[in-house]
Amino acid sequence: MTTNRNFQLRQHISGCEEYNTQMLYFTCSSLSQDDRRIYLVSDRNGSPNVVVKDLETGEERILTQNHSGYLKSYVYFDGGFNDGLGKASVSLDCVNDIIYFIQDDKICKVNLQGEITVLNTVPDGRMTAFTHVSADGRLLCVPMTDGRCLDFDPDTEGYGLDKRPKYNIDGRVQAENLSSYLCVYDTATGALVYEKQIPRCWITHVQFNPMNSEQIMYNHEWPESDCGIRRIWLYDHSTDTIRNMRTEGEMPGKYARRKEDWVCHEMWSDDGRYIIYHGGYADGPAFVGRLDTADFSYVECALPDDYNAYGHFLMAHNGDLVCDGYFKFPDEIKPVRENSTDNGPDPHKKDAEYICQVIPDWASGTLKWIPLCKHETDWLGQDSHPHPIYSHLGDKIFFSSRKGKKVQVYAVKCLPTR
Repeated sequence: MTTNRNFQLRQHISGCEEYNTQMLYFTCSSLSQDDRRIYLVSDRNGSPNVVVKDLETGEERILTQNHSGYLKSYVYFDGGFNDGLGKASVSLDCVNDIIYFIQDDKICKVNLQGEITVLNTVPDGRMTAFTHVSADGRLLCVPMTDGRCLDFDPDTEGYGLDKRPKYNIDGRVQAENLSSYLCVYDTATGALVYEKQIPRCWITHVQFNPMNSEQIMYNHEWPESDCGIRRIWLYDHSTDTIRNMRTEGEMPGKYARRKEDWVCHEMWSDDGRYIIYHGGYADGPAFVGRLDTADFSYVECALPDDYNAYGHFLMAHNGDLVCDGYFKFPDEIKPVRENSTDNGPDPHKKDAEYICQVIPDWASGTLKWIPLCKHETDWLGQDSHPHPIYSHLGDKIFFSSRKGKKVQVYAVKCLPTR
């Protein structure tokens, strides 16, 4: 158990108490490949737009031209229909410094010079979510879902900070036989390369295999009773096959994989072989897991019972993890404060405070925790979640936080682990 409380100093990167500034979602990096530029979403002009900051000169520039608020989509349930920037849609091709995003009903890209190109149009009646670009920059996946799944008035039929519907969204998708679609576009021409319909599914996260763009990992969002086995899926376009990535089964140790478990935040390892995910056992503690897609073997590291504060696990290029939750010092008493709205089937509290390097030993199923700093966010809503990521070099961790009135972006130096 780690007891060292000599924290690293965190560096302020962007933002102030006058407007919100946050990183892109964790399914893509927010940093250019050389770590010189960071891409952010900021509402400094009243509506959210994509901003790029040069980390060497300090220059910040607004790249997009949105003046219409934000789109209605996953976690932004009170947004406009076909009106505004899709905050969840922004993704980065870090090699070529190209941002992809949904504006109104248009699928767009913008380069470092601020030149915007409309690639295609979202079909009528569909909602979008987190987009993803292939590692070679040639393909863009835009997940879409039948818009009837979010057909409600957030002011009269929503609840909580994000105005999510009072009905179960996955339940509606199942009952009304609604579909999602993996829509893949050519990033040069904007042409639709293919569209794969996934029946009775609400897809929000998509990620190309970094070594094989024929494979797309996707999720079923917020399964109510079987999240443990219905969260993570893999579509292989070359064979037109779909495979479930976490199945029920026994494992070494105390816990087994069960459909009643909670699972989320899946991501690829750089070599495209492993899928990292985390969650909680229905009859036990939280865990972080790794699936070897070569032989479908699983390793899941159970966390201590008192590591019960919600967080995310994300991976560095060298295989180290970073986490913005769960960790606590021995005998530490957490402050009592307002929590975020319910997060689907997640049972954990939202009072975590630390950014930690986490060094996994998958062979032994153990984790070494290195707390670097406090992020001090209030966890009130999606945008305040830290969603930490490593720099490409692996020497820093970047994260969002709302300690005061507005979300801002910070970084902290990593400690050597090898």
